[in-house]
Amino acid sequence: MSHRASAAREEPDLPKIDVAVVEDDDSVRQAMKHLLQLLGYATASFASAEDFLKSGRVRDTACLITDVHLPGVSGVELQRRLILDGHRIPIIFITAFPEEAVRERVLRDGALGYLPKPLQEQSLIDCLDKALKRPGQDLA
Repeated sequence: MSHRASAAREEPDLPKIDVAVVEDDDSVRQAMKHLLQLLGYATASFASAEDFLKSGRVRDTACLITDVHLPGVSGVELQRRLILDGHRIPIIFITAFPEEAVRERVLRDGALGYLPKPLQEQSLIDCLDKALKRPGQDLA
């Protein structure tokens, strides 16, 4: 009986997330999730930084793609919070409003990419390959 009681308390292991997407624009979020799935990545998407932080999936995430400008907690603030909490998730920023000062800051703080919208698919793939250390096509 004690085995059954302890088994009831155990939560199932959730699958690892290759890429989490934090984007407030539903159409962009869904398109990004679809593209990532077509590329073979396990994905999860979130409408806000707060949703991602509260999801319980931060530790399961191998790479994060986030919009810079989000309502509430911005993508830049999300990066800062993750760093302060000891999470070193590779982050790729996307933005419709590129700003050099923001780009410099997020890259200095460890982001792997800062990509303008509309996204160039190959630029995103290159960042993902780097973030997830997939065997590259650049091998001789």
